[in-house]
Amino acid sequence: MIKPTLLVLAAGMGSRYGGLKQLDGVGPQGQTIMDYSIYDAIRAGFGKVVFVIRKDFEKDFNEKILSKYKGHVPVEVAFQSIDDLPEGFTVPEGRVKPWGTSHAIRAARNVVKEPFAVINADDFYGRDAFEVLAKYLQNPTDNYSMVGFQVGNTMSESGSVSRGVCTVDENGHLTDVVERTAIAYDKDRNINFTDENGKEQRLDPKTPVSMNFWGLQPDFFEHVEEQFLDFLKARGTELKSEFYIPTSVDLLIKQGKKVVDVLGTTSQWFGVTYPEDRPGVVAKLAEMHAKGVYPEKMF
Repeated sequence: MIKPTLLVLAAGMGSRYGGLKQLDGVGPQGQTIMDYSIYDAIRAGFGKVVFVIRKDFEKDFNEKILSKYKGHVPVEVAFQSIDDLPEGFTVPEGRVKPWGTSHAIRAARNVVKEPFAVINADDFYGRDAFEVLAKYLQNPTDNYSMVGFQVGNTMSESGSVSRGVCTVDENGHLTDVVERTAIAYDKDRNINFTDENGKEQRLDPKTPVSMNFWGLQPDFFEHVEEQFLDFLKARGTELKSEFYIPTSVDLLIKQGKKVVDVLGTTSQWFGVTYPEDRPGVVAKLAEMHAKGVYPEKMF
């Protein structure tokens, strides 16, 4: 049976959290959201964890993050660097932003050789989601996959959210992902968003959405290299252009190069989108520990 790898995109942690020292402990024993993802992934059958981080965080990351996993989980690190570019390209003067999530995956091209899942470091995806994707990746296939969360299980009580709203065909294959901003509850608890024409549209709570939880095959690295070259030729001189995973996957679907299976899950996503979300996250995790879903000491 194949043992897939979990690729954790953590290169943005410094900018989001104000440094690794600020990595927020939301569990009863100070566990981070990332701790829960790794615990669930290893239990589900993932064989190792690869973190994509910034090189300037290596020392802090080793001391504060990796040290707790050693002896429990096989771990490796890859570095996303703004100047990690194909031959013939240079960083435009004045650019400080990395090149986006597809570029972050590309950073792991020398350490990931097996099927792999991609997650954000700061999203709680839930045990069922990891089990569903691990089971899928453990069996040989050329297809990619995406865990499709029900939009009603991904909402914030504190404000609007952005989600990749998915269209799925009768075979369960992804045909389209459209990023929708300002998805929010109305006073009657309906879920609405405003479309590109300024018109309010309603979403069924069971509509599948992408939470950047992808199941990919090693050939993704070849595809992403080719796409990144095209991206740099078209937008490489821009100071804030970014190269995103949904864009990469959507392009492969439209070109007929890949089929993407959408995997359903009952998991409830949550994260700290707004500061006001934090107490609710802390309470949910405390409840899970009290029910025995997670042990007091995870690592």
